[in-house]
Amino acid sequence: MDKFQWFKSAKFGMMVHWGLYSIPAGEWKGQRMPYIGEWLQARFRIPNAEYHPLANIFNPIFFNADEWVKLARDAGMKYIVVTSKHHEGFAMYRSKVDSFNIVDATPFKRDVIGELADACARHNMKLGLYYSQELDWADPDGGGYTRTTPNAGMMSWTNDWDYPDTSQKNYDRCFERKIKPQVKEILTQYGDLCLIWFDTPDTISPAQSKELADMIHFYQPNCLVNSRIGNGMGDYHSLGDNQITDEDFSTQLVECPATLNDTWGYKTFDNNWKDAQRVLQLKEHLNARGVNYLLNVGPDYLGRIPGPAVDILRQAGTLQK
Repeated sequence: MDKFQWFKSAKFGMMVHWGLYSIPAGEWKGQRMPYIGEWLQARFRIPNAEYHPLANIFNPIFFNADEWVKLARDAGMKYIVVTSKHHEGFAMYRSKVDSFNIVDATPFKRDVIGELADACARHNMKLGLYYSQELDWADPDGGGYTRTTPNAGMMSWTNDWDYPDTSQKNYDRCFERKIKPQVKEILTQYGDLCLIWFDTPDTISPAQSKELADMIHFYQPNCLVNSRIGNGMGDYHSLGDNQITDEDFSTQLVECPATLNDTWGYKTFDNNWKDAQRVLQLKEHLNARGVNYLLNVGPDYLGRIPGPAVDILRQAGTLQK
């Protein structure tokens, strides 16, 4: 079975958004985040000098890669897509490119992407990696500065609180200095990957999108690339977040990234969970139209997938048997 046939047959996967944003968990200095949890730094315009020290206390001692993979398997999922770096710029693996990563900057000192890759291999689960190739709030030249409207009407796409002069930003520097070498790292350090999941393209040029796609196909010829690489370079199409389509995509490769509650990154107070029956209704609706259902969980700052999410996914697995 080639990579395209595999993707078409997979139908159901787990997405995992995990990073430093799991520590504030949707709250900052007495204010609650009205939007998705992983955008907290942008919403409250938190300077890197205040935000980055969160790494000093990030110690997710309950993280267990085998438990995560077994949960996905028990739910009937065929692949897992994990954030290797989100917009905050913090790598969830050991990066030689930037010490702002989970091994070098935290007391935890463990490479969670490496542990998940090993667990996926043990349990015959395919692994994909999310990587934010455009937005990087830790980098003065992170992209998004060409966007003319704010995200959700309330947040800058680029870090213009630490680096307010957007006329001085040059994404080419960020791309060469950090993005391209980190993508090479994740492609060459963790065995076979089923896909790379990019996000929020805007400033990235066609040549840069092509360079990333070519790199992936060179180092990982069996690895798919999603459409959010930008500039029409993807192998398959990612719908909008939580976009439950009625369109028939049975002749194409399409995936719906969706949340189990209302956030991607962990928020303590988001308890608007879909129950197992609703999850399966959405899965069946999408699968009937040729669309994979990529359902997200947001682990907490100790590395635990929230109890309600665990219960819902296990029940969904039981109901499918």
